[in-house]
Amino acid sequence: MAKAYIALGSNLNQPTQQVQAAILAIAALPECQLIKQSSLYETSPVDCPEYEAIPVPNFINAVVMLTTTLSPHALLAALHAIEDETGRQRHYVNAPRELDCDLLLYDDLVINDSTLNLPHPRMHQRGFVLLPLFEIDPHACIPNHGKIATLIAQQPITGIKRQG
Repeated sequence: MAKAYIALGSNLNQPTQQVQAAILAIAALPECQLIKQSSLYETSPVDCPEYEAIPVPNFINAVVMLTTTLSPHALLAALHAIEDETGRQRHYVNAPRELDCDLLLYDDLVINDSTLNLPHPRMHQRGFVLLPLFEIDPHACIPNHGKIATLIAQQPITGIKRQG
C-alpha cells in the first residue's frame, strides 16, 4: 500500500460543504483507505492578480492522508472525477472553484510527465498546504525540498485561519 496526501480547496458554492463532501468521496474510493484528515483552514486567495480586480471569497482548505493500491495516475484520475461531479470549471489558472483536489505526495515518488507532477509544484511554498499537512503528519518530507516543519519555519505564513 502506498501513502498519499491530497490537498482540497474550495471557494464557491458552500466551500465548507464542498470540502467535507470531497473528503467523504475520497474515503469511499475503491482501493483507498482514509487514514487522517486535517482541520479545515480558511485562507486568503494566493497568486492570482485577477482577485485584486474582483472580490473573491476566501478558500476553505484541508489535507487528507490515505493508503492506496491505486497507481498515482489512477488516483489523480479518481480525484478529477470527484472534482467534475461538483461542476468544476477550469476557466484560468487559480480561478475560483467549487473544488480542487490536488495529489501532493505519493510515497517518495518524483514524477514529471504530461499529466502528473509529484511532489505537487509549489506545495512547499503554500501555507494553506503546509499547515494542514503538518497537522496530520509533522514528520512529512517533500522530496527535493525537505521537512515540512523546516519549510514552515523558513517562510512567513499569513492569511490562514484554522477553523474549529
